[in-house]
Amino acid sequence: MDTDRTASADPLDVTVEFLTPELRSELLKCWNEPQRRYHNPTHLRAVLRAVDALESDGESFDATAVRLAAWLHAAVCDPAGSENTEKSASMAERVLDPAAPIEEVARLVRLMGGHRVEAGDLNGAVLSDADLSVLGADPETYDAYAQDVRHEFAHVPGERFVAGRIAALEGLLERRSVFLTRAGRDMWEKQAHANLNRELGLLRVGVTGD
Repeated sequence: MDTDRTASADPLDVTVEFLTPELRSELLKCWNEPQRRYHNPTHLRAVLRAVDALESDGESFDATAVRLAAWLHAAVCDPAGSENTEKSASMAERVLDPAAPIEEVARLVRLMGGHRVEAGDLNGAVLSDADLSVLGADPETYDAYAQDVRHEFAHVPGERFVAGRIAALEGLLERRSVFLTRAGRDMWEKQAHANLNRELGLLRVGVTGD
């Protein structure tokens, strides 16, 4: 159980079981790589804060496994490459202490490749909601996120990126709910729909030229 987590603490400094100082340093080097515009320490902080918020609102989950998975879920990030999620999961299997919940952490990291979480998977639901919590942020923060994603995938031609982005946003809006936990829905669902629909409208206007 973590004992030094407070609302004011930098999540990157908070103790997580099995996250040794050496491993923390190694992972922060990954998160600070120059090719990252969205999957950087700002995103990692946001995910960890969202995990804290879900925990504070009563969600039940394996806090150690979920927080370790948060640290590792985008440890490998090559926007022009492939299999980043699988490579991040393999990294988790390689760098974590044998006493850590390695199998569960790697499973959770792999889930983030498509956010396909089965009913009853509490750990997966919490990590998925935390990873997507930016969708329910204020409009300014959401717009910065969308711009950062476009910058991170600058190598993708405009029309191709827009088509993929539209498909991704439509997929999220077609779900019964964007967020899988009760707390996540309460905190972020309404704003997420407003943000997603607004961006989708702008993208469609750009495609049609209207």
